[in-house]
Amino acid sequence: QVQLVESGGGLVQAGDSLRLSCAASGYTFSNYAMAWFRQALGKEREFVATINWGGAGTYYADSVKGRFTISRVNVKNTLYLEMNGLKPEDTAVYYCAKGRRGLVAYDAREYDSWGQGTQVTVSS
Repeated sequence: QVQLVESGGGLVQAGDSLRLSCAASGYTFSNYAMAWFRQALGKEREFVATINWGGAGTYYADSVKGRFTISRVNVKNTLYLEMNGLKPEDTAVYYCAKGRRGLVAYDAREYDSWGQGTQVTVSS
């Protein structure tokens, strides 16, 4: 049974940094792409970043490019999202997701398992 558990969210001020983690279990983590999505209150879920099975390939939403870094440690079955220069518009629930394949993808339909989310709130 696939399980994804996010952690690391919190309340920070604009310009601060946070690192989110996603602990995966129940499948061969190193075989699949992973991604972070977010959903702000009253808005649709949006893509943030994705990483391929080995970690060498990444892709970011324009809104976070240059500020956020996605990474993974396959021996630890863990996905990370390093967020720097946080802005109030980054406030959302952040979800990690397991890909259906090993390659990067920004479409949510390419992901078949989701965590419960972790809240990130950025005050101005």
